Amino acid sequence: MGFVGFFYPWGIILQLFAVVHFIRRRPDTSWLWVILVFGPPGALIYIFVEIIPDISLLRQSYDSFGRRKKIRHLEALVRENPSPGNYEELAEMYLDEKKFARARECYDKVLARPGEYLDAHYRRAIAALQLGDAAGARPDLELVVAREPKYDSHRAMALLAHASAQTGDAAQAGALFARVTEASTLPETYYNYASFLASQGRSDEARTWAQRIIAHRDAMPLYVRRRERPWFRKAKGLLKRLPG
Repeated sequence: MGFVGFFYPWGIILQLFAVVHFIRRRPDTSWLWVILVFGPPGALIYIFVEIIPDISLLRQSYDSFGRRKKIRHLEALVRENPSPGNYEELAEMYLDEKKFARARECYDKVLARPGEYLDAHYRRAIAALQLGDAAGARPDLELVVAREPKYDSHRAMALLAHASAQTGDAAQAGALFARVTEASTLPETYYNYASFLASQGRSDEARTWAQRIIAHRDAMPLYVRRRERPWFRKAKGLLKRLPG
C-alpha cells in the first residue's frame, strides 16, 4: 500500500492540477490523453514538459502588480500635471492592463494637444480595435502608415488592413494584406488575413494562410510558441469552420 498510498490522494490532485492547466492554456490535445490514460505519472510528465516552462510567463503577473502601483501614481500625477507626456505614460500602462477604454481616453487627451505623437495615434488605434471600433481606429492607422509604412515591424499596416476589412473596405484590405504578408510573419497578421479571405468566400486561400500559422509554430523558439499559443488555437478553430 506504500506505493499506492503515495499516489492517493496526491495523484488525483496532480491530475486535477494538470487538467485545469490544460483547459486554461490549451496545448496539444494529445496531452489530455496522457493525463487521463496514464494517470498520475502522465500528469507528472505533463507538469515537467508544459507547466514548469510556463512559470516564466508568471513574470507578466508580477509585472501587473507593479503596473497597478505605477498607474495609481500616474493617476495622481496627471491631476497635478496633466502634461501630454504624463497622459501618454498612463495610457500605455492602461493598455498593458487591458483597460482599453481608459487608455483611449488618455490618448485622446494627448492628441488634443499640438505636437507630433505618432505612437499615440498608433496605440489609440489598438485600443479602439480592442473595443470593437474599427471605424475609429482607421484614421489613426492611416496617418501612421502614411508617415511610417513599416511602423512596429509592419504591424501598423497589418492592423490597418484588418480595420479596413472590419469596416467593409475589401479592396483596401486585400491590397494591404497582400503587401504586409510579404514582410511580416506575425500569427496575428496571418490569422486576420485568413479570416478576411474566409469572409470573402475564398475558403481555399483562407485555409492555406491558417495552415501557415500552424506550420510556423514548430520553427518558433519555445517561449515565442507559448506566447503566440492563442493564435494557434484561433487558426485551428478557423480551419474547422471552413467548408470542405
